[in-house]
Amino acid sequence: MYKVDVEKQCGCIKKSDLEFPKTFESKEEAEWEALKIANYMNGNFCKKHRFFVNEEGDTFRIYVELSCPSIS
Repeated sequence: MYKVDVEKQCGCIKKSDLEFPKTFESKEEAEWEALKIANYMNGNFCKKHRFFVNEEGDTFRIYVELSCPSIS
């Protein structure tokens, strides 16, 4: 079994309908889902955070970091 999980759940994640952890039979399916979720969150959430995926054994963990403010 492979897992998709989130390191820390920011307010955007808590307000969404996403639930973690998610489990999958194959590594490829878990990786695809983690990347899809991170991409969705980067495109649709508050833009104060950036989400990225890191593989850790049998878990694909989504990490949250503050986005850098844009320089004008």
